[in-house]
This record gives sequence, C-alpha cells and structure tokens, in this order.
Amino acid sequence: MLKNHLHIALRNLRRNKAYTFINVAGLALSMACGILIFTMVKYHNGFDNFHADSDRIYRVVTEQHRDAVSYTNSVPTPLGKQFRQDYTYAEKVARVARFNNLLITIKNSGGGKKFMEEHSVGFVEGGYFDIFNFPFAMGNKQTALAEPNTVVITEQMAKKYFGNEDPLNKIITLENSIDFKVTGILKDLPVNTDNNTQVYLSYPTLKTFNSWLGSDDAWGGINSGMECFVKLLPNVPPYQVENALQTYVKKFRPRAKNVHHYKLQPLSDIHFNARYDGVMEKKNLWVLTCIALFLIVTACINFINLATAQAMNRSKEIGIRKVLGSLRGQLFWQFITETFFITLIAAIAAIGLSYLALPVVNNWFRSQMNLNPLSDPILLGFIGALIVVVTFFAGSYPGLILSGFKPIVALKNKITQTQVGGLNTRRSLIVTQFAISQVLIIGMIVIGLQMHYATNSDMGFAKDAIVMIPTVEENLTTMRTMTDRFRKIPGVEKTSLCYGAPASNSNWTTSMRIDDNTEEEVFKINVKSADNNYVSTFGLQLVAGRNIFPSDSATEYIVNETLARKLNLTNDQLIGKMLTINGRIKAPIVGVVKDFHDQSFHSDINPVAIASTPQSFNNYAVKINMADAKHTLASLEKIWSQANPDKVYQFEFLDEQIASFYQTEQLMLKLIESFALIAILIGCFGLYGLVSFIAAQKTKEIGIRKVLGGTIAHILWMFGKEFSRLILVAFVVAAPVAWWLMSAWLKDFKYPVKLSIWMFLVTILATAVITGITISYQSIKSSLANPVKSLRTD
Repeated sequence: MLKNHLHIALRNLRRNKAYTFINVAGLALSMACGILIFTMVKYHNGFDNFHADSDRIYRVVTEQHRDAVSYTNSVPTPLGKQFRQDYTYAEKVARVARFNNLLITIKNSGGGKKFMEEHSVGFVEGGYFDIFNFPFAMGNKQTALAEPNTVVITEQMAKKYFGNEDPLNKIITLENSIDFKVTGILKDLPVNTDNNTQVYLSYPTLKTFNSWLGSDDAWGGINSGMECFVKLLPNVPPYQVENALQTYVKKFRPRAKNVHHYKLQPLSDIHFNARYDGVMEKKNLWVLTCIALFLIVTACINFINLATAQAMNRSKEIGIRKVLGSLRGQLFWQFITETFFITLIAAIAAIGLSYLALPVVNNWFRSQMNLNPLSDPILLGFIGALIVVVTFFAGSYPGLILSGFKPIVALKNKITQTQVGGLNTRRSLIVTQFAISQVLIIGMIVIGLQMHYATNSDMGFAKDAIVMIPTVEENLTTMRTMTDRFRKIPGVEKTSLCYGAPASNSNWTTSMRIDDNTEEEVFKINVKSADNNYVSTFGLQLVAGRNIFPSDSATEYIVNETLARKLNLTNDQLIGKMLTINGRIKAPIVGVVKDFHDQSFHSDINPVAIASTPQSFNNYAVKINMADAKHTLASLEKIWSQANPDKVYQFEFLDEQIASFYQTEQLMLKLIESFALIAILIGCFGLYGLVSFIAAQKTKEIGIRKVLGGTIAHILWMFGKEFSRLILVAFVVAAPVAWWLMSAWLKDFKYPVKLSIWMFLVTILATAVITGITISYQSIKSSLANPVKSLRTD
C-alpha cells in the first residue's frame, strides 16, 4: 500500500509541475526562515549556559536613584573586596576591570609587533576562573594570576602573538609601559559566551595602570568597565545578599544624592537585559519566532488553497478510485503522502537556502552561528518535527475534503464550491495572509522612518565630515602641537581636543552644586571635557554668554539650556554662577549653548557642562572637507603615525559612531524587510492559487458573459472586486494590530516618529498594486479564453 501511495504521489507531482513548484517554493521559503530563526533563538538561548552551577552565578549591578532611575552593569571598585571580607554568602567573588582599545606590544629583536585590542583586555582576580568554566590548556589556574605583572591569554591570542613558539613565560607589554609575563593559556573561548576578554591581566597590577580604578577606597564613582561576579553558596537566596549590600550605601555613601541600589543579576539574564547592555532582548526573539510561525502558516494556507483549487481537476480520479473500492481513509493517506513529498522536497531546499543565508545573518549580527543538522540532533529534530507538522497541517484539510467526494457526483464533474471547502474558507485564509503581510509592511515603514530620523535628524550639533582620532599623548603641549599640524593639512577645516563627541555612549555623569549650596542637586550633570575649539568644531550654538578661553585646567564652564530649566533659571541668570562638579572642580559659568542630544534618541537630553580638563582629552575631533577626503585622511594618518611610531593608528567618522547607537534596531529592520518581502512573495503564491480556483469555478460564467457581450475589462473587474474586498477586510484587521505593536516599540525612544495615516495608506496601496500584478496573468488568461470551449462541457 505504501509503495502504491508513493508511486501515485510521484506521478501526480510530475503531472502538475506548476502546482508542485509553487507549493515547494512557498514552503521552502517559509521553512528556511523557520530554520534560520530557530538556529538564532537556539544560539542566543545557549549563551553562558555551559558553566557549572550557572544558576548560582550572578553579576552585581547598580540602580542609581536620583530624579530618575538609571542602570549600570558596574559597581564601585571596592564593593567586591568588601563583600568578600564581610559576608560568607558566596563561594567565590571576583572583580574584573575591562578596557577597550588597548595596545599590546610583543618586543623582539626585529623591533616588536603591535596589536590594538578592541575588546579583549581585562584585569581579573584569580577567583574568576573558579566561577566560570574557562579551562586552562597550560598553566595552573590557582596560581597563574596570583602575582602582579602576570597574564593569562587564550590559545587564539597565543597563536596571534607568538605563532608556533611556546607562549609560557613570554613577555607582552601593555600600552608601551607595563610588562606582563605569560603564566597560563586558556582553551579558546566558546562562541556562545558574552565574555569577549581574551587577555587576562593580574588584578593587583590594575593600581599601576589606573590608580583611581585600582583603589579600594573609590566608593564615590562607578566606571562602566568595573564588574563584580559572585557564585553564591547553595540555598543562599539572592534577596538576602541584596539586603546585605544595601548596608554599604549608608556606610560608604552617606551624603550622596545619587542613591545606589545594588542588585544581583542572574547569569542567564546578562545576554538579554538591555538595561545592563544585553545584546539581544528576549522580546526580539519572540517577535522573530512569531514571524517564523506566521510565514509557515502563510505557506500552508497557500498549499490548502492550491490543493482545493486542484480538486476540480482530480474529481474524476477520486470518483474512479471510490468506484473501484478505495476507502476514504486510503484516499486521505494518499493525499498526505503527496503532501509529505512536497514538504520533504521543500525542507531539503530550505536547508540549502538556510546555508546560503546564514553567512549574511552572521555578518549582520556579528555572530558565529552554525547550521549542521547532521551533527546537531536538536536542529535535526526541529526540522523533522517541522516536516511532520507542515505535512499534516497543510495536507489534512485538502485530504479530508477531496476524499469525501461522492463517486457519482465526482464522475459527473458536478462538484460544487461547498464541496471543495467553499470560497468563504479560502477568502478567510487569504485575508489572514494579507493581514500578516500588511502588519510586516507597516512595521518595516515605521522602523525605517525611526532609524532615518535617529541617524539623519538634527541632533543640535554638526556630525557630518568629522573624524574622531584617539590621542595617545599625555602632555597638553604635545597634543596642541598635533592639532596645529592637523590644521595645516589642506582639507582640514577645524580641530578640537575633547573627551568625546557631544553625543556619546561614553560619558562622565556626576554630582553638581550651584554657588555656595552645600547640598548637591538631585540630578546628575554630564561633563564634556573639551578645549575652546569644541563649540565651533561641532557647530554648537551659544544662546547666552561667551565661549571658554584656552586653559590648562577647568577655570570656566559652558552649560546647556536643560541645566537652566532644571534649576528654574533663565539662560542669562546662569551666567556668572559658580558651578562645582564632583564636589571639587569649582568654576564660573560663562556661556550657555542651545540644547543638543548628548546620548541617543533612546534618552532624554541631560544637563551638560563643557570644561577644559586636559587629563581627559582622549580624542582629536577633526572636521574635514569631503571633496578630497581620501588625501586628507592619508595626511592625518601620516602626521599621527610620525608622532607616535610605537602606536597603532585608528579613526572613525562621527556619523558612524552615532549610527552604532541603533545597531540592534538596524538589524531588526533588515530582518523585518527580509521577512516582509518573503511574506509578500508567499502571499503572491496564495493569490495565484485562489485566482486559479475562481477561474476554474467561473469558467462557464466567463464564457456566458463573453457570449452576451461582456468585455475583457468587465471580466477583469469581476476578479478585481473580489480581491479589493479581501484587501480592505485584511487592512481592517491589520491596521489596529500594527498600530498597537508599533506604538509599543516606539516607547523605547524618547523622541519617536509619530504614527501617521499615510503610513497605513501606503501599505494598502502597495498591497493593492502587488495583488493586481499577481492576479493579472490568470485573470487576463481567463478573459481571453474561447467561450465556445468554456461552454462545450454542458
């Protein structure tokens, strides 16, 4: 019996090549999306789940309560050591201080090799490797970082630095100033970990590298790179530890208006929590999962529509089979077998499409996802389950309908619309397809407009044609000499020394006081370290007072309008007020600039103070003429490299930095665009199926209309009005759903675009155009058919 089913299924599929191709194409596209999204969800849910006792591992994070609540994944430097001394709740406590863009030099007789490590360097306490399962390939984890000036590196970095040489006891130099001896080699880190540190320096040496961050008395501030991890003892509840940590607030920060609340963040939450810089929110994975489900359902709807449309062509076959003794159950499984073959072919094609698309997705997300069903039983099981579910979901309804034909009616070709499921059923399915596609199109429009607004709207300062180049000198005179040399380059218009751009992810927010007030204000102020050229280089607009004068220290401040509003003062009233930053840097306010966005559009504009603090001048900001940018950039690199031959040159355009604020949203936009296109394409297949069904049902009606003088336009409108109604019904369903979803998504932005009726009108217009193109072929073909042939069957 099974062999007979297979033989008949293959014969029917070969006979109806167009039917087979459309179904295979639709199912393959949807299943490829499902496989990719399953791979992505599995990849992200697998982050850092390989550590022993991972349910007992936590990161200590900080909620900062002022006039508003802010969140940071860091803590004051001494907290880890103090907690280890005071309490016995934890099995292990370890601090890690991570740094970006540090220079590693490997000295040798040839002069040495230089490596700029973007995200790979951290100072860690030895207990770190007792908390996390990063096994050693060489060396002893208990003693490797016990002494100052020691370092543990991964196998990958050992190969990078020393080639095939034995790396143990070799010397690496940090920032051309501190030597470290290699005392251990870690096995390469797994791809599914948020730990991107591959160079682990001994924690006692942190004080040499950064005296403030390495101090065990620095309770007054938080550096974003300082993290503290704990592995609690079994049966110790997190709330008990959090209650204990709150005693540190009163003990070590009794007068601070910035009230800290120290919390324990589970290891399983680190990858997903955007408050603490998680890289993939779970809501995004849920959205992608729903999209995959919708696409698969849409493809199955197509299959059902096409299968029932084919019912008229197979009615005589069903009648003959029943006359010859076939039972309804046998016919049902015959159709399930055909569906299985189509689904199996589609699954094989989907795996191939997934392989082709995976490198693109990995490039978008900077991930290292793998897709190998033969070596991944979970993925193989998912694909198998997907084949079974799609086979029965798509094949059961047509199988039940077709196998239920009465032999006499089928042989006389008197099958009615009701007997093949009815038009209303197919209309409902097509409406569902239209609604899904329209929701995706509206989402694509809204997200695209928000990204365009965020990256192209006026942020209150000039961001185009500005190059950010890191300073490596510590002497202010040397830095000013460099800016003078930059200004002499043809194509350079302006230069400034600063900590960073007006809008940045790296900020110094601290306490402030006005005049002789002894109490700090309840809000924080964002301090921008910059010279007197900052205002002109970035096009900031002075609305009161004047610019700061050149200075070797913070002797004057420029502030923004938000500070005036926070203090209930006018801009002019602020001029001359004494501003004290961080309890120690006191100077008069000499100017007020128009508000500019000091962070991304996710955040409100903060009070800002601009002052000349040379010890924080980390960047040269160089505004160039883009007409000859290539030669200008080459000249900048040449001058910088001549002055710093032992450093690695880097630069970045400011507009690229700002675009990186919205990296996750840009990635989601790319995915939504891709899935919307696929949904539309699958929907077009479904439309073709319904048009085929209607054309088959109305063959005689079309013939009669033509005999009675009906024109091609009238017949085309007969098809067009049918789908116009479906589009409108789908829009009535899709519009409120899309409005609700996009309103919720836009809440993450303090400066969102406004949802407008035109976004929805564009969607319905686009749907109408796509529908018209899709149905035109079959409609025109039916309207041009010879009416004599259409009526001959009576």
